[in-house]
Amino acid sequence: MTSAPGFRTVALIIASAMFMEQLDGTILATALPAMAESFGVSPLHMSVALTSYMLSLAVFIPASGAIADRYGSRNVFRAAIAIFTIGSILCGISGSLPLLVLSRLLQGIGGAMMVPVGRLVLLRSVAKSELVSAMSWLLVPALIGPVIGPPLGGFIVTWVSWRWIFYINVPIGLVGMWLASRYIPDIRIPDKMRFDKLGFVLSGVSLSCLVFGLEMASRGVTSVLGSTGLIVAGIVVGAVYVWHAQRAAHPILDLSLMRFPTFRLSVIAGSLTRITAGSVPFLLPLMMQLGFGMSAAHSGVITFVSALGAMLMKATAAPVLRRWGFRATLVWNGVFSMCCVALCAAFRPDWPLWIIYAVLLMSGFFQSLQFTGYNTVAYADIPSERFSSATSFYTTFQQLMLSLGICVAAAALHASVTWHGREHALLPDFSVAFLVVTFVSVLAAPVCLLLPKNAGAEMSGHRAR
Repeated sequence: MTSAPGFRTVALIIASAMFMEQLDGTILATALPAMAESFGVSPLHMSVALTSYMLSLAVFIPASGAIADRYGSRNVFRAAIAIFTIGSILCGISGSLPLLVLSRLLQGIGGAMMVPVGRLVLLRSVAKSELVSAMSWLLVPALIGPVIGPPLGGFIVTWVSWRWIFYINVPIGLVGMWLASRYIPDIRIPDKMRFDKLGFVLSGVSLSCLVFGLEMASRGVTSVLGSTGLIVAGIVVGAVYVWHAQRAAHPILDLSLMRFPTFRLSVIAGSLTRITAGSVPFLLPLMMQLGFGMSAAHSGVITFVSALGAMLMKATAAPVLRRWGFRATLVWNGVFSMCCVALCAAFRPDWPLWIIYAVLLMSGFFQSLQFTGYNTVAYADIPSERFSSATSFYTTFQQLMLSLGICVAAAALHASVTWHGREHALLPDFSVAFLVVTFVSVLAAPVCLLLPKNAGAEMSGHRAR
């Protein structure tokens, strides 16, 4: 397969859509208290604005690949941006919490289609030998979104209005639709397979119960019985889906993809690592504001350094993977990245700022390189005709693990506060949370050791001795 011309252009258009989607979520977290005051409700009740969006993602991401195959990747990607933009406008004009929740559900449908369909376009328009570089370009804007979200959200809420955290998506969305119409190739599969309606319902119910159950359990917003019941229901319905998928001709989440070793190991190791990736943008701004006493804007300036590290990685990923290969890079780089995150547990106000900057710079660099490796090697052995199902499967687990990372971090923080009999989180509580999420992700290194030495050699150009 030959590479389509201008793959960097395609990668950056897709990355800009991912940037818009991830920026929106992190800005919203900063604005929740102001929104609660505007709606006349408790800030605690505003968590439904976050979970309603995650609900849409959990339900619709599995269907993204099949929809793109049927209606064409350009049409679906452009429609996803349009739906997300319309949802943003409706969020901005919402006058009550129920209307905001409905608008966030619509926004989530667009977000659920943008990311996996965008990645699918990249997989089908870039040669395997150039996929590492393409993924590097794809990841950088997406990584910046969660970092600049908190300070930008604080600025908008302080100086303008919380409604503008949604309105800023409108010009980005309009430009994105125009660029998609001009540059995104319209790739579709001519053989239209029957849509797995039962699998769509089962996977949606299972993932929704798991996301809501874990989120409520981690924040303590409901009884233990209620959150446990949702989690158990999600597991039971998930087991029913596994039974169904083994008998369906074209299941919406194709479990047979786990028979490919590189895909299976990337899913498992990447899931463990993403628990940390999902938790850091949640923990670090809170630690800087509550533990260090910084303003939202000041803490945002510090956390932005990790985005600089991610951008430095863009030019480094290809030569590193060519020299060391996927297995060695994912093992040792994974250890280095987790050591950097673990160092965040030791941050204290009397530390020189340049040391904190250095740790966050290295953390952003190593984590970005790690996810470039995971996101690329996963497709090393997947036949091109199965890219759509592989992308839906991979992105579903990616979103689930990022959400789980926030839940694990919040649960560890809540447990430490409760254990020490405090009312509010202090620096030692954040240290405990950082160490907990780091321990989980360190378990990914032994999994990466199971990769073959020549895994993804066609993509990296590495030749194992």
